[in-house]
Amino acid sequence: MVQTKNRMIAKIFPIFLIFIALGEIYTCHLLYKYTKKRSVIFAYLLLLATIIISLVLYYKGIDKSVGQTSESMHIMALMLLFLLPKLLISIPLFFEDIYRFTRWSSHKFIYKKLVKNTRSQLLTRIVLSAATLFAVTIIYGVIVGKYNFKVREETIVFNDLPEAFDGLKILQISDLHVGSWDNKAAIEKGIEMINKQDFDLLLFTGDFVNTLATEADPWIETLQKIKTPKYGKYAVLGNHDYGEYVKWNTEAAKEANFMAIKKNIEKSGFQLLLNENVVIKNSNDSIYLLGVENWGVNFKKAGDLKETSKNVPLHAFKIVMTHDPSHWDAEIVNHQQKYQLTLSGHTHGMQFGFNIPKLIEWSPAEYIYPEWGGLYQKGSQYIYVNRGFGFHAYSGRIGIWPEITLLHLKKNK
Repeated sequence: MVQTKNRMIAKIFPIFLIFIALGEIYTCHLLYKYTKKRSVIFAYLLLLATIIISLVLYYKGIDKSVGQTSESMHIMALMLLFLLPKLLISIPLFFEDIYRFTRWSSHKFIYKKLVKNTRSQLLTRIVLSAATLFAVTIIYGVIVGKYNFKVREETIVFNDLPEAFDGLKILQISDLHVGSWDNKAAIEKGIEMINKQDFDLLLFTGDFVNTLATEADPWIETLQKIKTPKYGKYAVLGNHDYGEYVKWNTEAAKEANFMAIKKNIEKSGFQLLLNENVVIKNSNDSIYLLGVENWGVNFKKAGDLKETSKNVPLHAFKIVMTHDPSHWDAEIVNHQQKYQLTLSGHTHGMQFGFNIPKLIEWSPAEYIYPEWGGLYQKGSQYIYVNRGFGFHAYSGRIGIWPEITLLHLKKNK
């Protein structure tokens, strides 16, 4: 599957470059059309060359032992700001040019007459407006969107939820990516929102860091401010928590980083579950919390569901924490054990999309993950996919805001 996706990307990438180049040609044409000044074109091309050279020099000088940093993600945001609006210009105008050429050819060679064949002013204005709006949206995502925390609540009804846990409130966070954070006041506001919620159990479903344990050093004290509820705070590892996205000089250094990441998660106030389970009791009833290490169809498979389920009664009520939602379809939902509720993260909702509450929510993540954000059901089993508290790659969020999830578990009576 990974090779298939890589081949697909290899085929699409040249097309992407062609449309970017067309975007630059159209941009220069439109600049000259509306300004009538070659000096403006020259200034734009000079800016273009400066940005390209700067990006090449920056990425050439990246320390491959550090991985993604807040700085590199801001550079990524600059690239998106520079490139994506050009696609909104080039694609519509390219297809309009095909139409114009076809119309001109048919009239010249078939009907033997020429027709007026100028570009549509309406389309040009729409394209320029859309590109400008999208550029503003990218900037908004960087400045405001990435810390625009939202609380999402869901009520889930189960036939087999133990009576003593009827009304259990679970707060879920996921994908902190503390190495991406660059605004302490904003993060503290997010934690304040967490602490204002009424919950019995807090679960963190992985991706504590981007790569390095040291990313957490400035944030441990801040994370310790998250209140500890009645049944505790638990965490599992995500794919980024194994230190596999940088070049290590030795395996020993990689292992030391991994051990430090686990230690920092626990120093932050969470009990880390590594392919293990804990029983949570209330009166004479109990539920089981299972914490699986990362397991993804296209990512690291450190998770061991069999080991995690050891000594868990077959008919017990189970809550599974597993970072990657692809694990649910691949192993969990059709397992002989019944796992009533699974909590995941990982997708971030690609940090891009749109949402009209109670009507529609869309993200390109849905073309990669069938369960990409929110609550899903198969039979009597559920998975909730948190859209992430932090951010990665692009230092921003557009439409898919950082999420704090509050789940209300009810017994069907």
